[in-house]
Parts: sequence; C-alpha cells; structure tokens
Amino acid sequence: MPDALPNVTPNATMTKFGYPATLIGETGHWSVLLRPQQVTLGALVLACREEATAFGAVSPAAFADLHAAVSRIEPILRDLVGYEKINYLMLMMVDPDVHFHVIPRYEGARAHLGQDFPDAGWPGPPALGQAVEPEEAVREDLLRRLREAWAATAA
Repeated sequence: MPDALPNVTPNATMTKFGYPATLIGETGHWSVLLRPQQVTLGALVLACREEATAFGAVSPAAFADLHAAVSRIEPILRDLVGYEKINYLMLMMVDPDVHFHVIPRYEGARAHLGQDFPDAGWPGPPALGQAVEPEEAVREDLLRRLREAWAATAA
C-alpha cells in the first residue's frame, strides 16, 4: 500500500470507499482510490481531502491540483484498460464530500485475471447499478498494478 500523506484525516466519503486499503495514490489535495464496485474495469474514486461539500467550496489550490491528479489517472487507465472514453461523475447525493467517480468506458467487456468487467451502459450513461465486485485476487492485483503505475508517473 502506498504511504498516505502525513497528517491526512480521511473524510467520510474516503472511508466509505475503503481508504486507506483502496488507496492508489495522492496529490497535495486529492486521494485516488480503487472503487470497490467496478462499474467498469479500473473504476476509481477521486476524492478531495478538503472539508468541502460543494464543488465551489474547493480551494483554488485544490482546483489547480485536480489537474495533477487527472493527468496521472488518464494514462494509467489507458494503459490498464484501453478505454475509449472516460467519464468523471460528481454525484454527491449519498456521499457529501467533494469527489468524482472515474469510469473508464469501452464497448463490450474487459477481463482481468479471468474475471469479466462489462460496460453495461455503453454507449449511454454508465450503468452504476450493474457494477462487478472483483474477486479478492483480482482486486489485489488491480491495486498493485495501479499503485505501481501511479508511482512510476511521479518521476
């Protein structure tokens, strides 16, 4: 598991999505987590660590830092999944802290270690209710690969 930033107190949304066990990497203001329910292969949660429950309440520094997170996420997922499109959903209906669901999109399905991850909503909106729970070995391998790729982008 990557080292969490010192003195980071996770918000309720981060905790719900498994922080720190699902942590892939962090920037100054954002944490990137593997989404426990995979809407598509490689689905992530990009959570702001500031105390903000409205996007407009996020600091200018966090807005600028969002670029750093996204510019690392997209090539990592492109290499892992080979997505055709990528969706960033900011729903915040149940989990109030500012966060995005990052959903790689593709026609058909992708497989990882023999487990299939269809994009049930393609070519329309993501089918959030049809997410796949990865088998433990699949989840652990995804976390390992994504963490290694995140670390490699820091150089």
